[in-house]
Amino acid sequence: MHRLARSGGSRELLRWVSGRAEGWAGLLDGDGTVLHGVVRGPDSTVTDAAEAAALATEGARELAALGARSFSFDRGSRTVLLFPLDGPPDASPPVLAVVAPRPLPDGLVGLLSDVAMPLATCWAAESVERKRRRVDLAESRNREAVLHLLMTGQLSIAHQVAGALRPALPDPVQVCVVECPTGRRDEVARNCAELSGGRSWIVRCPVYARHLILVVPAGPDAAAERQLGRRVADAVDECVVGASEDVPLSDTATGYRQAFHALAVARRLPARHARFGSAPEAALVVGAAGARWADALLNPLLTHVPRRSHDPGSQELSATLASWLAFATHATQHLKIHRNTLTARLRLIGELLGLDLGRVADQAALDLALRVRATPSVLRAVPPDEAAPRPPHRLDDILREPAVQEWAAQQLRPLTASGAAPSTADPRTTLRTWLDCEARLGPTAAALGLSVPGVRKRLTRLESTLQRSLLQAPSARYDLWLAFRALDVAGADGAVR
Repeated sequence: MHRLARSGGSRELLRWVSGRAEGWAGLLDGDGTVLHGVVRGPDSTVTDAAEAAALATEGARELAALGARSFSFDRGSRTVLLFPLDGPPDASPPVLAVVAPRPLPDGLVGLLSDVAMPLATCWAAESVERKRRRVDLAESRNREAVLHLLMTGQLSIAHQVAGALRPALPDPVQVCVVECPTGRRDEVARNCAELSGGRSWIVRCPVYARHLILVVPAGPDAAAERQLGRRVADAVDECVVGASEDVPLSDTATGYRQAFHALAVARRLPARHARFGSAPEAALVVGAAGARWADALLNPLLTHVPRRSHDPGSQELSATLASWLAFATHATQHLKIHRNTLTARLRLIGELLGLDLGRVADQAALDLALRVRATPSVLRAVPPDEAAPRPPHRLDDILREPAVQEWAAQQLRPLTASGAAPSTADPRTTLRTWLDCEARLGPTAAALGLSVPGVRKRLTRLESTLQRSLLQAPSARYDLWLAFRALDVAGADGAVR
């Protein structure tokens, strides 16, 4: 009995009692709701179990009404025995119920008296564990909510929600994405908490079941904290860590994308850790003209007023679009919505903007526009001499700007570092074909005359070359499409001249 209590808890004890009684054994709360029920016997059926549970419920309610310490009654060929378990008065300890055929096995009543104490101890311990898990889940959901607010730029609300948790949100920050061994994310989270000394935010990723997101203090006074990602990779076997550059807290979304790209590189490094290489952010080089273009492109979405009160408004649709562009179909997990809801919202967004969201070109334009909108207002400010209304810019006009041309060349420079001549095996050809085929492996394989695994291997190698994630969202395909388009526009202008 005590061995079962230590190894199997209340469920195994009930199974043992059920076998000794040759009937049904269970735990019920005060109003007769069955908490656990077990029938251990070769001849037992679902119907028998349901009838026994109904008899136990009837007896538990009668016991509560009488306020007795034990209760029994006969019904047909069965006897029902009930014993309230000991426990704190405010804890509402459950009732042990046994439904057994008559005649009762010898010594059954004494056995139930003996088993009541270890069963009560097991139940109390399990109740504490259930409460701990609920508290952990609530804290995890709160941290996830704070991260979501940070990713969408709602800093003031994020600080308010985070005020009830620890630690305080740091600024500036470094974002790390930790890829954990299967089934060990909770263990790694505890390790991260110990290694960080409680100064970092640790969030279980709502999209990828093996990922932890760390928001780590950065800046000159946080040199030790900035090594957290590397220390986690060293301390936990099979962990892979990608780390961002130091970014303002308001730019957490950019930090997350950088860390995710660094993670793709870290998977192929012996140290299992990589930091995002310095690269300009597209939204920071498009200037005031890019800000006007982004506002004009997104205006139908940002000014949308739903026809019905329960329909999604502009803010909800914008968050849906940003999540889908970042996580593709995993946006359902990020936003906690059904896939049909996501499909309906994307259809509405496409209709409002007049764009085909199935095309990488339109996806890239929207991704850039949303990132421009998310940049600090000082960087989007229109100079005084440009304050007068002007015709709306097209994306190609933005991509012609010298700063954007320089950005595009820098994005694609790793592809030409080897100086290889253009060919089917040329990385630029592979990437362009993949983007032209809407980032789908099947059509890309057909266009290149390769197998799907062959295309996947090429793109995986290119992730190391570019130090960006391609196959897993968030993907660098939007920036790459914009870079290729910028160079195409420049080439066309040169040809016209």
